[in-house]
Amino acid sequence: MKEGPDIALLGSLIGDPARANMLVALLSGKALTASELAREAGITLQTASSHLKKLEAANLLALRKQGRHRYFALADEDVGALLESMMGLAAKRGMLRTRTGPKDAELRHARICYNHLAGDMGIQMFDSMVHQTFLAEADEVIDLTGNGEAFILGLGLDLKALKKQRRPLCKGCLDWSNRRTHLAGSLGQALLEHFHAQKWAHREEGTRIIRFNDKGTKAFHTLFPMPSGHNG
Repeated sequence: MKEGPDIALLGSLIGDPARANMLVALLSGKALTASELAREAGITLQTASSHLKKLEAANLLALRKQGRHRYFALADEDVGALLESMMGLAAKRGMLRTRTGPKDAELRHARICYNHLAGDMGIQMFDSMVHQTFLAEADEVIDLTGNGEAFILGLGLDLKALKKQRRPLCKGCLDWSNRRTHLAGSLGQALLEHFHAQKWAHREEGTRIIRFNDKGTKAFHTLFPMPSGHNG
């Protein structure tokens, strides 16, 4: 009998079209109700509830209760990273369900990936932080350097609190739109929250698109200049 991780089970759970649509909808980082997820998947509430039970049992989803309401969210960043990676491979292999539309370019430019910045701007931020020696990348391990700590503290972020979290401070996430790394982990989330707090950017309601205003775009490029030779 074969032993080890059961990728067939994982593949079957994610591979169902309805479940896949619900999981991708949750990449926005927003918790949704079963009714909302049923609409995203184009199925009945009863069918959606059955799918959600399977995903929750497999620890791919987390259930959150608020009063009488029940909300579903991705279990953690690992699930989000897996979905982004699978979407990237599907795009690279030409496995596209619909023609590209106007919003596709905006999603590729800047979007939320579970709780951190992805797309061209997310990749530029990561590459710039490596180029400025704020991040050190070796053997797929990403560390915040001394220069990086000074930079983060200069932004007014509570680095001590970020380090105390159970999840990694810095983590690479493979971007689906061009198969390059953007920054996840508690630091990736904190930076996106900082952009929102500074009113430099906001998420377009009902989508994963992150829109930077003129002030935010200027500030972003000042903090994270595009490295020389960058071909993003």
